[in-house]
Amino acid sequence: MLIETNNLRKTFGDTVAVDSLTLSVGAGEVFGFLGPNGAGKTTTVKMLLGLVAPTAGEARLLDHRPGDPAIMGRVGFLPEQFRFPAWLTAADFLDVHGRLYGLPAAERRARIPRLLERVGLADRARSKLGEYSKGMMQRVGLAQALLNDPALVFLDEPTSGLDPLGRREVRDLIHELRAAGVTVFLNSHFLSEVEVTCDRVAIVKRGRVVRIGTLAELTRQTTEVEIRAAGLSPELVAGLASWGQVGKWQIADNKLQEAGDNPQVAETENSIRNTQYAIRNDDVVRLTLTVANEDVLPEIADYLVQGGARVYTLAPQRISLEDLFMRVMEEEG
Repeated sequence: MLIETNNLRKTFGDTVAVDSLTLSVGAGEVFGFLGPNGAGKTTTVKMLLGLVAPTAGEARLLDHRPGDPAIMGRVGFLPEQFRFPAWLTAADFLDVHGRLYGLPAAERRARIPRLLERVGLADRARSKLGEYSKGMMQRVGLAQALLNDPALVFLDEPTSGLDPLGRREVRDLIHELRAAGVTVFLNSHFLSEVEVTCDRVAIVKRGRVVRIGTLAELTRQTTEVEIRAAGLSPELVAGLASWGQVGKWQIADNKLQEAGDNPQVAETENSIRNTQYAIRNDDVVRLTLTVANEDVLPEIADYLVQGGARVYTLAPQRISLEDLFMRVMEEEG
């Protein structure tokens, strides 16, 4: 494993930034590290890079302690917040970092033009960074992160400030890195980008990992089922809650509404009050039901039919990473 943490913890006074963080990332893997602001993502990256000492627990990077000079030359890093010298040209900026890495002059002369071409800045190599836009600065930052031909690269919001074309280019670059066997540790708020880029993801909240796995594994854990049926009594709809969470509902061509807008659907205790929305026996109702997995669908079908409903559709739909993320945040409060 290129990254391993065991019960990693960091506190700042009474504030717990990272709490019992345990994870591992293998060679050639693109690993997404997701969470809301304040979840401890940046603190975790700083501990993995040896920039911040952990309060407890341990971490290993390329089988060494973080910050060990023996391996840091094989690690690349693009921080979310960076400040590059405005008076340097892009080529000079990369040359300075090449010197810091100890790269020979001939290697720097060969590698820097290739990297600038790779990030779409070949024609601005001699422009000063102070003349660069936010997106161009992001691109030169990517070039800097790859300058030492790293085995492991940390990218913190690499598509921030980029237009759709730029985001697509970064995605292609990450795919190239994976194909070359480079491990990528990715922080990003663009969940749609993570969904098409990462092999595995970890979702963190309040410094703890609350979900981790491949995208297929995580999205299989929650399935949204669309049900279309007639003859749904309020009691029958309320009984669906024993399999999962009843969500949006619709009668014929009416507007989709949240379950909480309908007393018949929202009220699951004692009697169902029929106060505002009357579901007639011949109404075809469409509603969503969130369940743990698809294995319960035959049970739900039997329940509805035995209850007198006429079922037209019982269709599972795999949720997106963004939907999963929002639900996890809601579950975790």
